[in-house]
Amino acid sequence: MSDWNVTLWLACYAAVFAGLSVFGAHRLRILWLYARHRKEEPKPLKKFEELPLVTVQLPLFNEMHVVERLLGAVSRLDYPKDKLQIQILDDSTDETVTVCEEAAEQLRKQGFDVEYRHRTDRTGFKAGALEAASPTAKGDYLLIFDADFVPQPELVKELIHHFTDPKVGMVQARWGHLNEKESLLTRLQAMMLDGHLVLEQAGRSRSGHFFNFNGTAGMWRKQCIADAGGWEHDTLTEDMDLSYRAQMKGWRFVYLKDVVVPAELPPDMDGFKSQQHRWTKGSIQVCKKMFKKVWTSEEPLGIKIEATAHLGANFAYLLMFGVLVLVYPANFVFQTTWMKTVLLDIPVFLFASLSVIVFYLTAQGAQRPWGWVRALPYLPLLLALGIGMSINNGKAVLEALFNRESEFVRTPKYGEQTAPKRRRSKYKAARSITFWLEVALALYFSWLVFAALSKGQWLSVPFLAMFQFGFLYVVLGSVSKWVSFPSWTLPPTPPEEPTSDSDPAIA
Repeated sequence: MSDWNVTLWLACYAAVFAGLSVFGAHRLRILWLYARHRKEEPKPLKKFEELPLVTVQLPLFNEMHVVERLLGAVSRLDYPKDKLQIQILDDSTDETVTVCEEAAEQLRKQGFDVEYRHRTDRTGFKAGALEAASPTAKGDYLLIFDADFVPQPELVKELIHHFTDPKVGMVQARWGHLNEKESLLTRLQAMMLDGHLVLEQAGRSRSGHFFNFNGTAGMWRKQCIADAGGWEHDTLTEDMDLSYRAQMKGWRFVYLKDVVVPAELPPDMDGFKSQQHRWTKGSIQVCKKMFKKVWTSEEPLGIKIEATAHLGANFAYLLMFGVLVLVYPANFVFQTTWMKTVLLDIPVFLFASLSVIVFYLTAQGAQRPWGWVRALPYLPLLLALGIGMSINNGKAVLEALFNRESEFVRTPKYGEQTAPKRRRSKYKAARSITFWLEVALALYFSWLVFAALSKGQWLSVPFLAMFQFGFLYVVLGSVSKWVSFPSWTLPPTPPEEPTSDSDPAIA
C-alpha cells in the first residue's frame, strides 16, 4: 500500500475514533454530573392538604398477556377511589378488547371511575390515543403506564406531592426490571438501561439540564401538556418530543431515581431490536425537530450543549459503521508503531472504551453494595452486544435522517408466558434486512479472528473476538426460535440488601 493510501486510512481511522472519543468524553461528563449531585434527592415543597384528582392513562395495543396484571396493579394503588379516574385507551385489534371490557366492568363494580375508550383508527398511535383522551381526562394530573408495567401501591402518593411546586410539569419514576435474571439478554438489557436511568436521568435532572419523560411510569400536570402544544405524533418518541417542548416553555421536571416501577424487558432478540430501532430513530427525529429551536432559544449555553449531546447521542452508530470498515486495515495493513499507539490507540481506549466500562460499572454500583463487582463478568458481553446492535440502530439513524416513514411498532410483551409459548405467540417482532448484514458481519469477523490467530497477532484477537461474538449473538438470538440454541439462563443471584442510597431488589 502506498504512503498516500496509508495516510488516508490513518486519517479516517483517527477521525472515526476521535468522534467516538467525543461521545466517550460526554459519558465522563455525565458521571461527573451524577457524582456531584448524587446526594441531592428531590423533595416536594410541601404536601397537598387535600389530595387532588389523578387520571391514570393506560395506552394499549394488543396486550392480552399483560393487561390483566396491569389493571390489577392499578386497582391496588393506595389512593382514594373518589380521587382516581382510570382511562383504558385501547387500540387493540384482537382479544385484548374483550379482556379490557370485562376488566373495566369489574373495576366499576369495585367503585372505580373507569373510562374505556376503543379506537378503530390508530392515527398517531400512542401519542394519538393520549391526545384523544385528554378532553375527558378529569384529573389535573395524568399518570401514564405502558402495559408491561406493575406500579406499586404507594406510587401515586410518592409522585403527587412534588406538584405542590407550581413550576413542576412532570415527575418521572425509574424503571425496574421484572425479568432481569431470565437470561443473558435480559441481564445485558438491564445494564444498558440502568446506565441511562440511574446516571443520565439523575445527573441531568439534578444539575438543572433537560431530560426526557420515559413514556411511562411518570405523572404530568395536564396544564403543562397543553401549554407545550399537546401530544404530537410526527416522531416515534413522542415522550422525548413533548419533554423538550415543555421544558423550553419553562416547566421543571423531577426525576425520582429511588422510586422504582418494575417492567418487562423484551425476552427475545427480535423484540429487543425492534424496541431499539424505534427508540433510536425517534430520538434522531426529535433531534432534527428540536435542534434549531434549542439553539435559538434563550436557554443558557450549558443547557444547549447538553441538550445537543442528549439528542444526538445515537449518531455514534454512524461512526460504528466507520469502525467496521476500518477494523481490517487497522489490524492487518497499518504497521503498529509507538506513535500510532500513543497518539491514537491509547486515547481511543481511554475515551471510547474505558469511559463506557466505568459508566456501566458506576450505574451498577450506585444501586447496590459491590454491584460493580458483580457486573464485571458481563462487561465484555455488554460491549459486544452494543457492537452487534450497530447495524440495526445505524439503519434507524439513517431512516430518520432521510425521512423514511415507518409506523410505531410495539414491542411484544409476554407476561408470565414460558419460552415455548412465546415461540408460538402471534406477538412476534418482524425481521428486517439488517439480519442478513449481521450474518455477513458475523462470518467476516470470524474470518478476521482466524486470520489474527494464524498470523500470531495475539493483541488483536480479543478486540476482534468482541465484534465476532456481538454479531454472532445477535444473529443466533434471532434464529433461536427455530433452531436449538442455548437459552443463556443464568444461575440465580442471592438477594441483596439495599442500602440507604440503593433501590430495593426487584425479583
